[in-house]
Amino acid sequence: MKTYIKNIFTAGIACILLAGCAKDNPNITDEVYLTTTNVSTTWLTGLKRQMALTMNQVIVNTELVSDNYFNNRTLSNKVFDIPQIDNFDLDVNNIQSAIQRLREMSEYGLTTVVNADKSTTPVQKAEMYFINAYAHVLSGELFTGLPGTAKGVVLSPAQHYAIAITALDQAISLQTNATEKAAYTLLKARVYYDLGDAAQAKTFATSVMATPLLLKQQAFDGQNAASNDFQTYLFSSTTNEFAPLPRLDFLDPKYYNTGTVALDQKPVSYLKGEEAYLILAEIQVSTGDLAGTKTTLKSLLTDVIAKRTIVSLSDVKETRNGGNRNDYPLTAVKVKFDETDVERSGYVLDRKTANINISTVSGTKVSPTDIDAATTQDALLYLVYRMRQEIFISEGRRMSDLGIKFPVSQTEQLNNPNVKPADLVAQIPSFIPKNRGMDDFTNNAVSGVVTMKYDMNKVLVSNKTAKEIFPFIN
Repeated sequence: MKTYIKNIFTAGIACILLAGCAKDNPNITDEVYLTTTNVSTTWLTGLKRQMALTMNQVIVNTELVSDNYFNNRTLSNKVFDIPQIDNFDLDVNNIQSAIQRLREMSEYGLTTVVNADKSTTPVQKAEMYFINAYAHVLSGELFTGLPGTAKGVVLSPAQHYAIAITALDQAISLQTNATEKAAYTLLKARVYYDLGDAAQAKTFATSVMATPLLLKQQAFDGQNAASNDFQTYLFSSTTNEFAPLPRLDFLDPKYYNTGTVALDQKPVSYLKGEEAYLILAEIQVSTGDLAGTKTTLKSLLTDVIAKRTIVSLSDVKETRNGGNRNDYPLTAVKVKFDETDVERSGYVLDRKTANINISTVSGTKVSPTDIDAATTQDALLYLVYRMRQEIFISEGRRMSDLGIKFPVSQTEQLNNPNVKPADLVAQIPSFIPKNRGMDDFTNNAVSGVVTMKYDMNKVLVSNKTAKEIFPFIN
């Protein structure tokens, strides 16, 4: 992994990181750059742009690995849907490189830029610490391990989470904006969730629930080489690239444009109040508090999701005909989550007859009636994970819930003597169906019923004691 410090300044930091200019300017070095006015401001802007680029890599690829989306054409990774994850896969390296670049840029900002700029504010430092923490969270959630420094020792997810907590504590202490503090606190709750520390996760999640509609989003810039790639694949492309699992059709597309594509790039919500409720509910159900779980999930529906934005959207051009499969349903048919499930209506939308209603932040078809009907731990665990899937769709979260992790890339191995053979193997739990089974379905045109091959939330619950999943059950 190459260091991202020396001579990275492409036509000046304000230009390369903010405006995305294309040519390198060898006359602008780090020493020159650090003497410019308001260097912390321009560096932080560049960090936010790198956040956008990192999210593009994370979301596009992890959504393909998961059961959320199928690559119905050929432009993106062709084996992640299997799922097949090789250390030599170019996309594995691209994801790792984006995360490592985000981490190194935040470190450089904190160790060098802020010292060179006497006008740096505590809030700017807080934002840099937060971004640093987020890079370590991604490292831990998405990879079996990653170096914590350039060409350094491969750190375990737990080690990355420990670094993230330290950085978040710094960020929270420096941040003066109450909403930003709450967002940082929610990320801290997620880290303790990832660590399986129920007591700490509950403490921080509960504190965030005082701000139920908390929302932190990453913006994109279609005019300066920082477009929302997932929006392109879901909506803006003239060819249908990605197709959702039919039972998730009602949530697609979360990102879209109604005006000029370059000027209408939708943001990604990557920290939102819904997560705090889901963390608390999972802790409650894991400890046998079924009544408390039901109360929390119902509050999530009424106090948060019901108040999120829903838009009316014309999606008449959607044909799901990217080419790899041509049997995606295009009208309002019924679905079965698997062969044993009942027939359900409202999951596949008829996009040709009228506008569709789309949840831009969070949506779910889980209802209070469904919650009341769940009378066992397994039934409520199932609803928690079904809601996590529906609420976080198109945000790059589902792969982690399935217990899948990327390996260290071959490029890192070739440049870093600290990488061991064990680091080069992906984590794919034994219960994950192969041969594209997670995305598979049958479409019975005669009966008008589409049946999923697997209900992966049912599969997860059936394997709830597996070490890769359900952090509070093990």
